[in-house]
Amino acid sequence: MLSTLRADFRIIFERDPAARNWLEVLFCYPGLQALMFHRLAHWLRSIGIPFIPRLISHIARFLTGIEIHPGAVIGQGVFIDHGMGVVIGETAIVGDYALIYQGVTLGGTGKESGKRHPTLGENVVVGAGAKVLGNIQIGNNVRIGAGSVVLRDVPSSCTVVGVPGRIIYRSGVRVAPLEHNNLPDSEAEVIRALVDRIESLEEQIQTLKESQTPIKTPVLAGNFMLSEEKLPQSTPLVCNLRDKAIQEFLDGAGI
Repeated sequence: MLSTLRADFRIIFERDPAARNWLEVLFCYPGLQALMFHRLAHWLRSIGIPFIPRLISHIARFLTGIEIHPGAVIGQGVFIDHGMGVVIGETAIVGDYALIYQGVTLGGTGKESGKRHPTLGENVVVGAGAKVLGNIQIGNNVRIGAGSVVLRDVPSSCTVVGVPGRIIYRSGVRVAPLEHNNLPDSEAEVIRALVDRIESLEEQIQTLKESQTPIKTPVLAGNFMLSEEKLPQSTPLVCNLRDKAIQEFLDGAGI
């Protein structure tokens, strides 16, 4: 247990640039304090002591705002950053060196018995407010974007974003755990593809209109019929798909 607590302590200095000294980390980091309470509660539960582990968990929740069931299995080097509102269920398993932000829920989806909470692999990053629900497997080196809702298994070395969470493969790209600005925006990418497609079709339609032959319409002049050539009039576009509001959305402004 001491080696595990030592790893929990060291990882904070590696992943939090605000960590100044060991005294500040020990007394002012609720994530570390919650893990210390949990290590004790989990050990007492493993040797069959009733009630006390849940009481320790409840006290830890009151003091830190982080609720970890004594039955949850937490690996070494796990860092819960800020931590307010984090909930980790009874049968959840968190692998070594996971990084969990505030508002994260590792919960169940019903009242089923047995394993009903997620299993996280090693070096997993779960962004603020993300919900990982059910007995699902999250592979190693997975990054879950803030606010995402994950309901299905996720292979290793993937990024998950959106509601519900969508898997985006990033083969050959190594991203540091703290670089949240590199998370892709799948909705914007799809909308951009649709906009490009619409613009391409409009250009094809405009080209077809310009290539049409003049239309001859009969004109009555006295007792003779004369033909008058008219070019087909092109209908102006109602809206410009490259206007400022859409472009700002596609570029991520205001998101």
